[in-house]
Amino acid sequence: MKFSLIICTYMRAEPLLQLLKSVKEQTIYPDEILIIDGSTNQDTTLILENNPFDHLNYYSVPPEYRGLTKQRNYGIERVAADSEVVCFLDDDIVLIATYFEELLKTYQIFPETLGVGGYIIDETKIEFVGEKYQPKMDEFYFDGWKRKDGSRFVLRKKLGLDSDCPPGYSSLYSHGRSVGFLPPSGKTYEVEMLMGGVSSFRKKVFDTLHFSTYFEGYGLYEDADFTLRVAKMGTLYLNTAATLYHYHDASGRPNKYQYGKMVVRNGWYVWRTKNPKPTFIHQLKWHAITLLLTGIRFSNTLTGSSKKEAFTEAVGRTVGWWSLWLNSPKKNI
Repeated sequence: MKFSLIICTYMRAEPLLQLLKSVKEQTIYPDEILIIDGSTNQDTTLILENNPFDHLNYYSVPPEYRGLTKQRNYGIERVAADSEVVCFLDDDIVLIATYFEELLKTYQIFPETLGVGGYIIDETKIEFVGEKYQPKMDEFYFDGWKRKDGSRFVLRKKLGLDSDCPPGYSSLYSHGRSVGFLPPSGKTYEVEMLMGGVSSFRKKVFDTLHFSTYFEGYGLYEDADFTLRVAKMGTLYLNTAATLYHYHDASGRPNKYQYGKMVVRNGWYVWRTKNPKPTFIHQLKWHAITLLLTGIRFSNTLTGSSKKEAFTEAVGRTVGWWSLWLNSPKKNI
């Protein structure tokens, strides 16, 4: 299968170089690599001039195209006409050598699928305990594997606010568990949400869908919005054998206040993508979880190691929640 790789980047020249070096070591190399650069300096241009890679096309986007979703749409418009699959990677990722091989294999095994995601290797301790294991309150169990659950999930369980869906699915009151909660089993799981920075889609998907420009700049949760819309058209899968590392480089990220606001407002937007007409109980649960998580962040100002960041984010979440009643997000897809 012919496939293209789009990497949207912003002020991360060195992490991007490490990613491209891992792409170079792949057992299957992309037919084209499109670097969509929104940087305001020349660092990325210079580092690519000094480190050439095969099949690489570099685009420095004008200011009006900066921002993750805009850059992705910009890249999609420039993908080769004969490409069958379009892959997306964040610029702070390092791939295991068989990543693309496993990804493309999934399209062959499930020819009806519209998209396939990769699996981020997590440092969280997780172990196989078998099908008969009965998990404790502070554990998350799925498909024979268990891991320690975070305090916020334990509290949600006690209050009856935990997700009622498997990982990779969004409940009707949202706040689900991401594909990161799937175990490293080597299996392929059907999902309805993928992480955008480790995703791929059949090129034909973009004949009818594109990434919503509602998600400006950093684009928090843009991937959930897009893949929920794709899932309404067909199936999506997560292949836990297509592995990589995500290093979450701090450069290019918003401040904690803006991040807190985005968590709430963008989260509301994604919730309404899945459930545009929620019942009263679904609305009650969404708001209850949102306020609970905000309260937890405020409590982190007393108990956490990054007290200032926790407080700033909590204030952003609070402002974001109140803003929903005055100016709720409008669909822009």
